[in-house]
Formats: sequence, structure tokens, C-alpha cells
Amino acid sequence: MSAPQSSAPKSSAQRSSAQKSSAPTSKAARQHLIASVIERDTIRSQTELVEVLTAAGIAATVSTVSRDLAELEAVRVRHADGSLVYAVPGEGADRAPRSAQGSAAAQQRLSRIANELLVSAEASANLVVLRTPPGAAQFLASAVDHVGHPDILGTIAGDDTVLVIARDPLGGASLAQHFTALTTTEGTHP
Repeated sequence: MSAPQSSAPKSSAQRSSAQKSSAPTSKAARQHLIASVIERDTIRSQTELVEVLTAAGIAATVSTVSRDLAELEAVRVRHADGSLVYAVPGEGADRAPRSAQGSAAAQQRLSRIANELLVSAEASANLVVLRTPPGAAQFLASAVDHVGHPDILGTIAGDDTVLVIARDPLGGASLAQHFTALTTTEGTHP
């Protein structure tokens, strides 16, 4: 006889546990995971971050996490709901702190960038090939990554091509339509 399942929302630790994979346990891998978690989930405390790491199979203490946050230059920023959450600096020239992905700002940024840079989107099974002008693919891929779309496993960018990998083995077509739809929203975002 199995225990009844709760319909309560999953915590950050439970969400990350569901996405558990075999990850290296080096300091660099741990810090990369911390930055990814902060960009993907709303992390309000170091203790919560330790729980997420533990669920991912990485042993860390609050002091280790504190040092990692300092080295990552993480800061606490005001979230849309008024609470303080951790954020890490953006990449490249844009060093503004970025908190959890999927925010309205990240969605608007992706829409703007896709509208400016997306030339075409073609799908095959769980893959989507996005074409951009030369030199723009990594910029578009970064915007896609920062949204944290639940149906996207990851992106790989070259010079003028972004490969988007869908979680669903047949999810490429719907993702290609999603990206194409972003280009038809011209003028709807500031």
C-alpha cells in the first residue's frame, strides 16, 4: 500500500530533485549549478540553496554556499512579490543582477531579441534550428536560456545558428512555432 500523494506545490528542492542528473562535484560545477538554480528558481535563503544542492546530490554546507555566492558576486534583490531573492550578475557587458528566470522582463527581452534577430525557425523531432544574422546566435541563445522555458532542455549556439533541444521527443515543431510567434509581436513590448 502506497502513501497518498500530496497536491501541494513543489519546493525548489523538490523541483531540482526531479531534474537530478549525474553532475560532477567540483567547485566549478557546484558554482555553475548555484548560478543556474538562482537564475531558474526563486531562492530566498542560503539554507534553501543548500537543500536544492543536496537534492541534486551535491553535499554543501551553508558556509560553503556563502563563499560560493560571494565568489559568484551574487546579491539579494527585491522580487516582484516584494521578498528578497538571490541574483547573479548577467554575462558579458550586461553585468546587471539577474534573479529567477521566467520573469516578465526575461520574456520581454526574448521577444525583443527574437523580433530583431530571428531569421528562421525550423524543427525536426525534438530539435529546432534558429537562424540569425552572422555573429548574433549566442545573443539569442542567451536570451532563450534566461527565460528558462520548461520545454527546453538546452541550447547550443554557433555564429549564426542556435540549436534548441526540446525535452519532448516530438516537441520541436511546437517550439519552432513559439519562436516564430515571438517575431509577430513587434511593438508590443517596450
